[in-house]
Amino acid sequence: MTADDRARLTRSAAFASIAMALFLGAIKGWATWRTGSTAMLGSLADTALDLVASLATLWGVWFAAQPADAEHRWGHGKGEALAAIFQVMLIAISAAAIAFRATSTLIAAEQQTQAADTGIAVSLIAIAATFALLAWQRHVIRRTGSLAIRTDNLHYESDLYLNLSVIAALVLDQYLGFSAADPLFGLGIAAWLLLGAWRAASDAIDQLLDREWPEERRLAFVAAAAEHPELSNLHDLRTRTSGMHDFVQFHVDLPPSLTVGEAHDIIHRVENDLRARFPGIEVLIHIDPEGHVDEPDNPLVEEDQFAKLGDTP
Repeated sequence: MTADDRARLTRSAAFASIAMALFLGAIKGWATWRTGSTAMLGSLADTALDLVASLATLWGVWFAAQPADAEHRWGHGKGEALAAIFQVMLIAISAAAIAFRATSTLIAAEQQTQAADTGIAVSLIAIAATFALLAWQRHVIRRTGSLAIRTDNLHYESDLYLNLSVIAALVLDQYLGFSAADPLFGLGIAAWLLLGAWRAASDAIDQLLDREWPEERRLAFVAAAAEHPELSNLHDLRTRTSGMHDFVQFHVDLPPSLTVGEAHDIIHRVENDLRARFPGIEVLIHIDPEGHVDEPDNPLVEEDQFAKLGDTP
């Protein structure tokens, strides 16, 4: 898939998410006015955040898809992480407001909701519409691997549980007489939003701080490089992710008798093979002559990664 095709698909998923958030926000706003439910208010607030998040996602995937330029030679992939941090701040503020209203309702100990059938019907419509959006997002994720769309997909998956919780709160409150159900579910929704904010913040911070790939992926990469017998002593491996782009750099030993041209041809073949196996990566390989020792006092210089393959269960 070309970079233009990937950008087109991610933008389509972002636009679909924006359209869905506008639709759900309209019907949930009406349902909140009709029912007075704190749980429904929490669901409406989450949908409003979905809209902001989707707009931020659209900006993030657009910005991240921009090619590297003279001022950003590593590309623009971290735009997705910046958009996620913005979303996290909004989610935290909204969750605090919902928790405050729910606590006030619990203290007042009064039944606040009405028109349960309206709230239930709206929640069922929201569930059906969300399923349709999730299906399209998953298609885009399979084709592009976009982190921004994957994060948006997880957020809309949580909406399914939020809508179910609204139905449960209204049923318990109006049909079974458990008046504390609505504010308690409101508190639960606030906690769910904060948990989602924490997870999104963790992913974004990992990208901004250039966290290493998971160990399984690092080992898979080393195993692919090990299939080239010309290389030895792969060490000082460093990996990071920025949006939809991955960056890898490492040192390998080559015989000092090779000419510059011969060494270049070997490394060029290795890079092409690794890029084919791990689409979307940029590889930078540093050549050391056999027997060379890299800065023994540097604690970040890793041992031979090829040797680790034999220790892998």
